[in-house]
Amino acid sequence: MAAEEELASFLEKFTPEICRLAGEIIAAMRRRYPGADVLVYDNYNALAVGFGPSQKTSEAIFSIAVYPRWVSLFFLQARGLSDPAKRLKGTGNVAKHVLLGSALELDEPEIRALMLDAEAKAKVPFREPGVGVLAIKSISAKQRPRRPAQ
Repeated sequence: MAAEEELASFLEKFTPEICRLAGEIIAAMRRRYPGADVLVYDNYNALAVGFGPSQKTSEAIFSIAVYPRWVSLFFLQARGLSDPAKRLKGTGNVAKHVLLGSALELDEPEIRALMLDAEAKAKVPFREPGVGVLAIKSISAKQRPRRPAQ
């Protein structure tokens, strides 16, 4: 199965609303970072779609995490980011996240400023615009349900 089809099949495990929301957010991120490599991890807790300058997980700058009830934008190198509006959530020292209810939120000034700051402070910068690789990096044999309990 091609990587694009496999990613679509992972998204289809979620409710139609979460599938649509995640698909729109991932598409918006791919348009914003056309040179980024897109790394897909169908993990135990969530579907994670990372965006980085290479296929090295340690260099990824952002990740979209898809859960049964919400979608989050993770800043994977969040240490030192300027967040005067206190939008970042999480207690980790490195990764923090923002819940997204729409792909349009990626263009909100506070989130856009966080993203620009993350790009500027990244260990390895994104490549010049081009065609990034979509790679399925791992599929967990055991997963939590992708739809909320009824």
